[in-house]
Amino acid sequence: MRLGDAEYVAALDETMEILRRWAWEGRTDGWYKSLSEALKAEGHHVHYRGSIISHLLADACRRDSKGPRPMLSAIVILKKTGRPAGQFFELAGGAPFHRTAADWTWEQERARVFERYRER
Repeated sequence: MRLGDAEYVAALDETMEILRRWAWEGRTDGWYKSLSEALKAEGHHVHYRGSIISHLLADACRRDSKGPRPMLSAIVILKKTGRPAGQFFELAGGAPFHRTAADWTWEQERARVFERYRER
């Protein structure tokens, strides 16, 4: 699988479906490994410690969460820390999200994701 190829795009579509379902369910146990296993069950072999999963999560955010909308990947966490990986926070601080520590926390972002998808 390579960034942008047909297999990647299919895995991205599936990633978004999984994350939207988890958000609707209000899952707080959405670990990177769980996402990897869910993708594998759908035929997409993406290791939870690899760079592809980070790209999928970033692209899912960019596709789903324009500007002020909550960042969909905020619900995916590391089992060890109970928080997203550093790449999530890097993404949050950059365009188009521009989240800053002065007025934003990851916990608030996650709560906004749950709220957005429960309203559907």
